Amino acid sequence: MSVELNTVYIDRIAPIASPSLDDTFRMLDEQGASACIVLHQPDAQELGDVAVALGLHELAVEDSAEGHQRPKLERYGSTLFVVLKPALYNDQQEEVAFGEVHAFVGETFFLVVVKADPRGEQTVPRALQRMSGKPGLVTVGPQAQLWALMDSIVDGYVPVIDGLEEDINQIEDQLFSGEAGVSRRVYELFGEVVDFQRAARPLIHIIENLHRGAEKYHLPIEMQRRFRDVLDHAIRVVERLDTFRQLLQNALTVDSTLAAQKQNDDTKKISGWAAILFAPTLIAAIYGMNFTHMPELGWTWGYPLSIVAMILFAAILYVVFKVKRWF
Repeated sequence: MSVELNTVYIDRIAPIASPSLDDTFRMLDEQGASACIVLHQPDAQELGDVAVALGLHELAVEDSAEGHQRPKLERYGSTLFVVLKPALYNDQQEEVAFGEVHAFVGETFFLVVVKADPRGEQTVPRALQRMSGKPGLVTVGPQAQLWALMDSIVDGYVPVIDGLEEDINQIEDQLFSGEAGVSRRVYELFGEVVDFQRAARPLIHIIENLHRGAEKYHLPIEMQRRFRDVLDHAIRVVERLDTFRQLLQNALTVDSTLAAQKQNDDTKKISGWAAILFAPTLIAAIYGMNFTHMPELGWTWGYPLSIVAMILFAAILYVVFKVKRWF
């Protein structure tokens, strides 16, 4: 486990870098003190020790220790447990990587457990430290730190959306060019969009739940506005993802149609050549029967006429199929 951030606020004004977690827990006993802690990949024992010191609910701690949680918001008494999914678009591989971040929001603490963050280990601490430079937010306490975390993650979705949009535009161009591997790429993009929807869509429900509890839990008007701003951004992200999903579904339909059309064209070509070869094969088969009473076998011009007939019938059929655009 690495402690990426360990800051104590006295009267929610002056941030102090605490030398250790034990010192932080002791300082929390002082009136007016609150803490902001970011842990990177703690094991079950390490997380359990922190949970005991902060009084976290065992079910929330169990979910955090196991990981692989869906985005959600759960309330355990006066403590919130929030699961978020940061994302990063990899330009070189043209893939979307997802992480997992857990946040425990109490009255006097804000604990973040980073299970995985493709954006880099210091992304979450930097987002929280930037908030320290805004006195109006610092005085709000842990709720403002939750906003800073969610705002950072939702803002990080924008370049991912732009990367996916560029990939989809390329797919639309490749669909009609006959390039190999387009079908597989469409399916891969469709899977990434679905995964992204699973990460982003629950944010709308999470923020709406925070709004519903704003009055009960004394969320300041300014913070309500800021959460609404994050909600607006999340809605726009989800709407664009819905559009991408529809575009990719259409691309899959078009790709299937083009594949069926190509198969039909191939069938026409095979059938056409089979018909062309049938005419000379029929004439040759008749002459090859060698019956005793076959007047054609005694004709002087029988052989050249049969050759001419084969070529003529084949040529006529070829022209007919060419006119019908079977070739």
